Amino acid sequence: MNAILIAVTLMLALTLARTHVVISLLLGALAGGLSGGLDLAQTLAAFNKGIGNGAAVALSYALLGAFAVAIAKSGLPHALADAAVARLQRSDGRTRLKWLLLALLAVVSVMSQNLVPIHIAFIPLLIPPLLYVMARLQLDRRAVACVITFGLVTPYMLFPVGFGDIFLNQILLGNIRKAGMDVSGVNVMHAMAIPAAGMLVGLLLAVFVSYRKPRSYSLGKIENAERTGTRISRKGTVTALLAIACAFAVQLYSDSMLLGALCGFLLFIATGALKWREADDVFSDGMKLMAMIGFVMITAQGFAEVLTATGQIGELVSASASLFGDNRGMAAFAMLLVGLVVTMGIGSSFSTVPILSAIYVPLCLQLGFSPLATVAIIGTAGALGDAGSPASDSTLGPTSGLNVDGQHDHMRDTVIPTFLHYNLPLLAAGWVAALVL
Repeated sequence: MNAILIAVTLMLALTLARTHVVISLLLGALAGGLSGGLDLAQTLAAFNKGIGNGAAVALSYALLGAFAVAIAKSGLPHALADAAVARLQRSDGRTRLKWLLLALLAVVSVMSQNLVPIHIAFIPLLIPPLLYVMARLQLDRRAVACVITFGLVTPYMLFPVGFGDIFLNQILLGNIRKAGMDVSGVNVMHAMAIPAAGMLVGLLLAVFVSYRKPRSYSLGKIENAERTGTRISRKGTVTALLAIACAFAVQLYSDSMLLGALCGFLLFIATGALKWREADDVFSDGMKLMAMIGFVMITAQGFAEVLTATGQIGELVSASASLFGDNRGMAAFAMLLVGLVVTMGIGSSFSTVPILSAIYVPLCLQLGFSPLATVAIIGTAGALGDAGSPASDSTLGPTSGLNVDGQHDHMRDTVIPTFLHYNLPLLAAGWVAALVL
């Protein structure tokens, strides 16, 4: 059996059995490396090489957590949440507020990929203070996770702006061109429109069908996690607004989430809104808030490096495609399915496309797929699994904000809902695009 399938299957099975994601990734990496022809020393060497790539991301999340706690101490997020709670007293405004809240989260998530490319930096700042409002509305957090994940994934796979420019123009088209196919006349938005429509269908099903019913959460747990000891002052509110603007501006200028969070945190200290004697405790609390997601990201990088080191990703693709000979429909489905498996393991569409394109382009040329269809196949194969992977920041990000009070399970409330509502429609839509374009 292919080492990639063994590693990813074991990792997913362990996480579904309530084994911690970090342990699941570690055991999956060991199983994949050993079954892929690497000895224990080579497997560990590849894993250690990979975790170095995730260290910068983990540190960025830790600083972002500290920044989020500092903002929470200022009282600004809670002032906004209290204003929303006040509207809840009007019975006629509850339903309207629920849909307004979901629409706001969708818009902010979409903007975080294209217009203001800050990725998931907004989640620990915006989501925790709104948990109390969500609980009063009995809003199912699984719906919120699906909304945020939609906004984190769909824009970069459709719009060539911000992160979309990196994914579509630099990575997707760049690697297809490098692999030997002329894509100079391809409209990338045209190629990815049908797959993106599949994502939209999944979003509508999640919000209006699957998770429409009310769901109860403990208000006491939210109070203990988010609202105790909050001070609301004019100075704190103004400083928080300036710090947020400063952090986002620095991140956009330097392309560094770490530097942006650091500047925002230091601004709180410099203005006196955060007392020097409190800074150490706030920083430690913030690091604790984001510790889990940081360790998962580090471990996921090691897992991905082991999968690559086995050299069996290409074998998996070739074996899957050869099963169907000249049947373009079945071959396209096999390529998309392999993309789902690989991205579920690696956890990053941006890292998957360069691996797959070198193998997929010759196959697509051999099978007679048009350049437009080839772009749709490889782009969809890369995006598949970003939503629904336990190790993807598109699922880890929403969980980090929604589980502050311990009432949102990463696997059952984020990973499984996003997998079902996005990967399955995206798989079907990508297959249709491959056949009609």
